[in-house]
Amino acid sequence: QVQLVESGGGLVQAGGSLRLSCAASGRTFSTYAMGWFRQAPGKEQDFVAAITWNLGNTHYADSVKGRFTISRDAARNTVYLQMNSLKPEDSAVYYCAIGGARGITLRSPGAYDYWGQGTQVTVSS
Repeated sequence: QVQLVESGGGLVQAGGSLRLSCAASGRTFSTYAMGWFRQAPGKEQDFVAAITWNLGNTHYADSVKGRFTISRDAARNTVYLQMNSLKPEDSAVYYCAIGGARGITLRSPGAYDYWGQGTQVTVSS
């Protein structure tokens, strides 16, 4: 079992920044990647960003590329999502996820085995 605890969400004005954190504990030794997804009310869950644990390769949704940065601290088993130049359309519940390699694109929720509880991000205009 793996537990994920997210933090860092909140209310920010458009153009502002937030940094989300996701700390993993438990059986994390087989981690291949960690990712961030988001879901706004009435909308489907969307991929935001992902990072492979060993090499640190990153992947971003087009909508956040150039504004968001995903990073990881292997010693702390923590992944971060630095969000800059936030827009009202970035408002959503953000979920982190952890998964193992199985040939599924990291942009798909199916690539991940465990999920955090979510943290709310609200961007006011």
